[in-house]
Amino acid sequence: MNTTTLPNTGTPEPEQCELDLGIGGMTCASCVSRVERALKKLPGVDEATVNLATETARVRWSAAADTGTADQPAMAARIQRAVRDAGYEPRPIDTPDADQVRRFLGVPADAWPVLLGMLLSAPLALPMVGDLFSQHWMLPAWAQFLLATPVQFVLGARFYQAGWHALKARTGNMELLVAIGTTAGWALSTWLWWRAEPGEMVHLYFEGSAVVITLVLLGKWLEARAKRQTTEAIRALQALRPDVAHLLPDGIKRTDITAVPVAELLPGDLLQVRPGERFPADAEVAEGETQANESMLTGEPMPVHKRPGDSVTGGSLNGEGAVVIRVRAVGAQSVLNHIIALVQDAQATKAPVQRLVDQVAAVFVPVVLAIALITFLVWWWHGALPEEALIHAVAVLVIACPCALGLATPAAIMAGTGVAAKHGILIKDAQALEVAHQVKVVAFDKTGTLTRGQPQLLQLLPTQGVDADQALALAAGLQAQSEHPLAHAVVSALREQPALVALPATDVRAVPGRGTEGVSQGQTVRVGSLRWMDELGLVLGDLAPAAQRLQNEGATVSALAWGDRVYALLAFGDEPKPGAREAIETLHARGIRTVMISGDNRGAAEAMARRLGLRPEQAEVMAEVLPGDKARQVQALKADGHRVAMVGDGVNDAPALAAADVGMAMGGQGEGGQGGSDVAMHAAGITLMRGDPRLVAAALDVSHRTVVKIRQNLFWAFAYNVAGIPLAALGYLSPVVAGAAMALSSVSVLSNALLLKRWRPPT
Repeated sequence: MNTTTLPNTGTPEPEQCELDLGIGGMTCASCVSRVERALKKLPGVDEATVNLATETARVRWSAAADTGTADQPAMAARIQRAVRDAGYEPRPIDTPDADQVRRFLGVPADAWPVLLGMLLSAPLALPMVGDLFSQHWMLPAWAQFLLATPVQFVLGARFYQAGWHALKARTGNMELLVAIGTTAGWALSTWLWWRAEPGEMVHLYFEGSAVVITLVLLGKWLEARAKRQTTEAIRALQALRPDVAHLLPDGIKRTDITAVPVAELLPGDLLQVRPGERFPADAEVAEGETQANESMLTGEPMPVHKRPGDSVTGGSLNGEGAVVIRVRAVGAQSVLNHIIALVQDAQATKAPVQRLVDQVAAVFVPVVLAIALITFLVWWWHGALPEEALIHAVAVLVIACPCALGLATPAAIMAGTGVAAKHGILIKDAQALEVAHQVKVVAFDKTGTLTRGQPQLLQLLPTQGVDADQALALAAGLQAQSEHPLAHAVVSALREQPALVALPATDVRAVPGRGTEGVSQGQTVRVGSLRWMDELGLVLGDLAPAAQRLQNEGATVSALAWGDRVYALLAFGDEPKPGAREAIETLHARGIRTVMISGDNRGAAEAMARRLGLRPEQAEVMAEVLPGDKARQVQALKADGHRVAMVGDGVNDAPALAAADVGMAMGGQGEGGQGGSDVAMHAAGITLMRGDPRLVAAALDVSHRTVVKIRQNLFWAFAYNVAGIPLAALGYLSPVVAGAAMALSSVSVLSNALLLKRWRPPT
């Protein structure tokens, strides 16, 4: 057991533990409330969240010896027992593939109760069809009894079991309403049959009870199918993991390759990956070159070229080259597992709006029971026969089942987070998803987020009489032996011109705070700051106006000197990321204010801002901001009362990401292939898996679409009940029609949520 010590007290802080558990038998929002109450009553439990759409629970508790929660296996057993005592079945979490559901005689096993119900109920419902054609196809009472009773007590046994547990817990749920309503119809029919005189034709209601149970079973089966579709994103990600890797032995011999399970891989192992195979783990290319398709992880459709030293991500698809890779991360430390965990966490959390729904559901069933009783009494009081009054009460009980209410929010969240992950947008929790659509201000860190974050040689201006290519070759020969970022920019510029060859330099040394110097072709060559040139007495001459202009534009200016003469000016600067300007324009078009936060001087920051399409005159640039002050700037933006999103990619962005209403960590291909800073990703509510600023607008858009679906679902869920209960109480709906409407409400809510799977990032 790991414990931490509180500062200055020596008091051990209890370890925070967490358990994810599958729960079978939940059908409505009332079930969710009951399970949560049972779990929260356990000693030491800090938080319990139950999700109807995923049929899972997440329980967090403090492991302290004095409360008996330090023994984690024992606490897990108590949690499972609490679920069972509440009337539900604890089980391991799984995400079954929709194509691998168990089948019997070619039919999915979970569809058989529905088929049997239809076969037994069809003869009972046939007379209703005959009435439309003035035909009387009524079965004898004994035949109706024999057909309806197995449906009522065998296929409907699940409703009695769950309803009984609800009664023991002094609560209500959907099953209790169905059990009471259909039992009343069956019992009434049986009583009317038994008291009838021989040969007397009496109107029985066996068909109502049997058809209602069959329709409810059909609705639950359709719900289960739709739920499997909402977990499609998780299954697709899990399917990326290969089962076997080709392990190379230590040493030089490469013919003895062993096939080993991926679960047995260790960091440092050498693996061979053949063309068309998936990379089995996060790794670094050791030998060979290839293309990697990372679209399922990042949403980027174009393959990425990989050469020795480049990172590859487990689960991505190898192209046409055979490569040898060295494993860097496996198991829970891998990028793919991290993505799956984030998506599962988002789908397991509860949106703020769902808490209001749960409060409504907690009192819903008792209120419906009261309305049904009042309906019976009022109809009876106004002269209706007891059986007629009872049928109206049954219709109220059946149509009021709050299935759709419990599915409305989690189904939309599962679909929204799933489709977002497919396009490289990882949403940590439902709260971030719900808040993001309210964002009115987006603050961007400049370096690495809106810009490439790597200095580039923007211009080389030779002095009069000097050839530009010769100056570049001279500078590159000196800078080839330096590790300074500006030196890398010079060497990269030379590589882009294959016809040029660097002029080698000797005796190269770095002059701290000044630049680099060496000897080339018998003379001293220097590349460094203008201040250094001034200290050496080397004048810029005709280059002085250009140097001033470049500095005013925000460029970093160095000089190349050979011997006692300045040969050229080198202007360095960052370049906007591809798509950065389009991202800013898209946000402006949505009416969202954009702000760039930069540590550069104001001139340089405003020059870059204008290239990006930002408007410095409208306070869209915050310049000369120290890394530690970014969070303070975000707080200042929030002071206006608007929701603020912060987009960053580095460790120093983490406080600002946490301070914002919504933090977005910008990814890319960083260390380990994961891209971005792990610290930033943990602080952010949303992680963008590739370094494309256009994903910011896409994340806000998918949030907006998901919230719209949540509102639509809640509207229809409430509308069914608000409209259906009065109609049933007034006698306009029969139990059969009420059962069909109740089943349709759940299916329509899930179908509406699944429309989110068609979402694509706006272009």
